Amino acid sequence: MNVEEAAKQLEALGNPTRLQVYRTLVRAGGAGLPVGRLQDKLDIAASTLSHHLHRLILTGLVTQERQGTSLICRANYPAMDGLVGFLVDECCVDAPCVAEEGDAAA
Repeated sequence: MNVEEAAKQLEALGNPTRLQVYRTLVRAGGAGLPVGRLQDKLDIAASTLSHHLHRLILTGLVTQERQGTSLICRANYPAMDGLVGFLVDECCVDAPCVAEEGDAAA
């Protein structure tokens, strides 16, 4: 993952409503949630949900799939793993980790 992609995903998650939408989808697991059920769970207007889902889809954090008359939304777990990995993969590369320093003091 490159810095620009990570920044776009983090910016999308920086909105409280989008973060709530995303966390709800992460909690739903691989089956995801139909848009209507997601709207009911979050108690937000359909147009507001649509706007926030669009931003999450554009950044690759969420996918949508039509199943019959339902539109199923899912967290894109590989994208989530990529973002988390981007944030932590190089932890302490240039210095000892805080946890290691704390362990040494004990």
